[in-house]
Amino acid sequence: MEWLLAPATPAAASALRAELTDFLRRHAQERDEVEDAGMVISELLGNAVEHAGGPVWVSLDWSAARPTLVVHDLGPSFHLGDLPVPATGSIRGRGLWLVRQLGTELDVVAKRGTGKQVRGVLPVTRRVEVSFDPPRREVNPLPALDEAGPRGFGRESFLRALVVELARTAENRHGPSATEEMVAQVGATVGGQMEEEYRRARDVVGRLSAAQVAECYLRLKSAIGGDFYVISLDDDRIVLGNRRCPFGDTVRRAPALCRMTSSVFGGIAARNHGAAVVLLDERIAVGDPECQVTVLLGASARNNPGGHHYRQGS
Repeated sequence: MEWLLAPATPAAASALRAELTDFLRRHAQERDEVEDAGMVISELLGNAVEHAGGPVWVSLDWSAARPTLVVHDLGPSFHLGDLPVPATGSIRGRGLWLVRQLGTELDVVAKRGTGKQVRGVLPVTRRVEVSFDPPRREVNPLPALDEAGPRGFGRESFLRALVVELARTAENRHGPSATEEMVAQVGATVGGQMEEEYRRARDVVGRLSAAQVAECYLRLKSAIGGDFYVISLDDDRIVLGNRRCPFGDTVRRAPALCRMTSSVFGGIAARNHGAAVVLLDERIAVGDPECQVTVLLGASARNNPGGHHYRQGS
């Protein structure tokens, strides 16, 4: 689940904190520890809102035993150090120290451009049950009024809004897992057609080499308005950068759309190398200056537990 706070106000942070805490309360094994998790959420969101001076992106992942909260912002980074006990009477430095005392795993990573990512593992575990995640906070997928031309909104604006709204409606009705599966399937299918177009244009038969896979990525992304380029390339790893998202500013309001890139890239790589893992290392959608995507091929993918996994036939 992902959210955008823009503008990032104390009121918006408070509302999101309440939504997340309610979600944890519905699904946590230890109901009495939910308030501790709520304090962690409040501190991490509050720090971002106070110091970021711009939008704040928030995600919650509960695929492991404990949920992980990640907060991206464009404010100055900092070092956790040893977080000494705050001096008596001091009101500063207590929040992060308290977060650590609650048994929270916490780390801070500076972004390559401006800003930081703060990641905290919340001190609750999930009950074994069929769960229904809350719907995503309101995101307006419609094109901005200043995108209209002399004859109104164009096809690109309409289709972009349609994709975002369909994904949001599916998530509200069926939950985020079903939506991710749907987006991944669409991406894999579209990616297959784009791969066939590349083969025909280049007259390629048989397995695509890593270099040809990378060229296929650049071709298909360029065709839809992306600005991808190769950072590094070898037989088992492709690393790409991207200066411009095909979804434009909309992706900042719906970061889950990045899964489309993952499934397109992963499907093409797996069909040609048996297995693939796609790592979305940096994303314009969460405030990074550019995207950085790593694609692991073959044995390199099979030995990597992280990222989005794809296998031949997907």
